[in-house]
Amino acid sequence: MNIKFCIIFSLFLRNVIARGGDRINPLSSASDLGFPNHGYVVLARHLFEDNQARHPRTDITRGYMTNSELEKAVKEFGRRCSHISRVYSIGKSVQGFPLLVIEISDKPGKEEPEPAFKFVGNVHGDEPVGRELLILLANWICDNYMRDPLVNLIVDKVHLHILPSMNPDGFSLKRRGNANDIDLNRDFPDQFFPWNNDEDARQPETKAIMSWLREIHFTASASLHGGALVANYPWDGSLDKRYPVYGGMQDWNYIYGGCFELTLEITDNKWPNAMELPTIWEYNKMSMLNLIASLVKTGVHGRVFSSDRGRPLSGLITIKEINYTVLFSHKS
Repeated sequence: MNIKFCIIFSLFLRNVIARGGDRINPLSSASDLGFPNHGYVVLARHLFEDNQARHPRTDITRGYMTNSELEKAVKEFGRRCSHISRVYSIGKSVQGFPLLVIEISDKPGKEEPEPAFKFVGNVHGDEPVGRELLILLANWICDNYMRDPLVNLIVDKVHLHILPSMNPDGFSLKRRGNANDIDLNRDFPDQFFPWNNDEDARQPETKAIMSWLREIHFTASASLHGGALVANYPWDGSLDKRYPVYGGMQDWNYIYGGCFELTLEITDNKWPNAMELPTIWEYNKMSMLNLIASLVKTGVHGRVFSSDRGRPLSGLITIKEINYTVLFSHKS
C-alpha cells in the first residue's frame, strides 16, 4: 500500500476514518466517486481469495507468531544486530507479558540531536498484521545496513523505536481489547472530555506508552491497524462530537507528547491468512521505510544555541494561524 495514496484517499472519504472497527469497502466507495481502482490495491485486498474459499480456515492464528515466539524473535534480533540496536521494555501487559521495544540507530541508547520515530503494532488484539510486519522491517534494516542508501540514512540519522505488540494479551485472547477487555485506543486522556484524565485508572499498556513518551521526545510515529485501507492523522475527535474516536492514542501523542502520529489501516481483513504476510510486507515495505526517512528528508530542521557560549537551549516553535506550539529541549 502506498501511504501517500492513502492520505489523499482519506481526505475524500471522510466516512471511512476508522479505528479497526466495522469492515468497510474503500475501493467500492472510490469507484462510486469516479476514482480508478488501481490494480495493485485490488490485489492487496484479494490475495489467495480462491484458495481461501476452497480451504476455509479453522485457526486464524496459524502461521502467526505466538507471544512467546514474538519475544524470542525480538531478543534474537537484539543479539544478531547488536551493532545497530538495543532491546528494552517499557512495561508489562495486564497478564505480565513484557512490552519489548527494538531501538535501531548507529548509536542506540545514546542521546543525539536526531529525530526519533516509533512504530507501534497490535494496538488492537485482533489486528495482528502489524506485529509481523514490524519484525520483518527490523530484520530488513539490519540485513541491508551498509548496503542500501535509504537504510543507511535511517540508521545514521534517525533513532527508530519499534514496539511490535502493544496488546499481547488481546492477541492471545483473539479479541480487540486487552485482558480487561478495554479498548486501548480509547483509554488515553482526551482533549475534549475528561473521563480518562485519571492516569492511575488507565490500563498498564496505556500507562506504559504515556511514560515512554515522557522519557523519549518522539518527533513522529505510526500505529499499524487492520480492518480497512486508510491513513488517518490528527484530529480524531472534536468538541461537537463529529468524529468517532475519543481517548485515542493518536491525538494524545500529538497534544501531550508533541509527536505527530499517523494511524495506518493496512489490511482490509483484520486477520488475513498468514500466507499473505510476505506479499503484504512487499506492498508496504518501501512506504514504511520512506515514512521513517521523511523525518530527515522533509520538515523544518535546526538547533537553538545561546549567543554567548554557544550552548544548546530549550525552545519552541509556533506556526502562524495554527493553534499549536512545538516544544523542544536541548536534548532533542
